[in-house]
Amino acid sequence: MIIPERLLQYRYHFAAAITASAVLSLFLYVAPRLITILAYFWPLFASTAVFLILIVVFGGTVSHLAADSQGEKEGEGLLDYVAEQPEYAEQSQEHE
Repeated sequence: MIIPERLLQYRYHFAAAITASAVLSLFLYVAPRLITILAYFWPLFASTAVFLILIVVFGGTVSHLAADSQGEKEGEGLLDYVAEQPEYAEQSQEHE
């Protein structure tokens, strides 16, 4: 007699598990297959991969060349321009 009482104690848990598995199986039945999704989006995936590869290739080579030619760390020239704007400040002082 103790088993049916224990089962009744967990009846909401059983109902939730059965409902969740039924909803999951319904989603798996209705959802498109992975191959269908990949076939639809392959141009986007391919162009994104090529773009990222180009960023890595050109970002690595161009930044090293720019830093070597100017003799400064990456981005220092841009930070100096944004923070101080020395050319603009010199021009504005000359006009005053």
